[in-house]
Amino acid sequence: MIQLSNVEKYFEHGPTKTFVLRRVNIEVKEGEFVSIMGPSGAGKSTLLHVIGMHDSAWTGEYQFLDYPIHRLRKKDRDEIYKKYFGFVFQSYHLLDSLTVYENLEIPLSYRNFKKSERDAIVCDVLDRFQIVGKKDLFPNQLSGGQQQLVAVARAIIANPKVILADEPTGNLHSTQAREIMEVFKSLNQSGVTIIQVTHSETNATYGNRIIQIADGWIAGA
Repeated sequence: MIQLSNVEKYFEHGPTKTFVLRRVNIEVKEGEFVSIMGPSGAGKSTLLHVIGMHDSAWTGEYQFLDYPIHRLRKKDRDEIYKKYFGFVFQSYHLLDSLTVYENLEIPLSYRNFKKSERDAIVCDVLDRFQIVGKKDLFPNQLSGGQQQLVAVARAIIANPKVILADEPTGNLHSTQAREIMEVFKSLNQSGVTIIQVTHSETNATYGNRIIQIADGWIAGA
């Protein structure tokens, strides 16, 4: 489903290059639940953002399904992302000017749902995550944990084929974290491919494979 071949990312400082990713070769099959682990600064989040098509400043080849991502224009990559991916950002990335309800509705607007269908789906997800009482609040009126719950809900609401999660439980207490990981486990069992960046050994046990990365190099997969 996802295949990266010799992917590299670096920053240039005059004549020198500082590499963030080095000769990355990985394959993720449809239906896998993969955890990317490694020390801080190893390149974990960068790798996730390359896979999620938020970062296009890299070299190498990236094949997603039948799409050669490395050859596509940004507009085409954006369309593929909206159609197939959900992303849980480490820093939430909720839109401050929109309510919780409106933040959740956005991914559905990309996929041609009727207004009545969008309303029904949003209400169902609000109930599932027990945030019905927060639907008319803005992100700055929520705690960090509540914003993270909304971010996770937004990532899964349109039933993406792939969920990418960057430290998805980093701002949650242990009970909430377990609930989120159980949601991911259930989604994975229904066929959704999940790739998470995590420092948590507990979170990693929910997956079926760990990719270790160190200093931008894949150390084990």
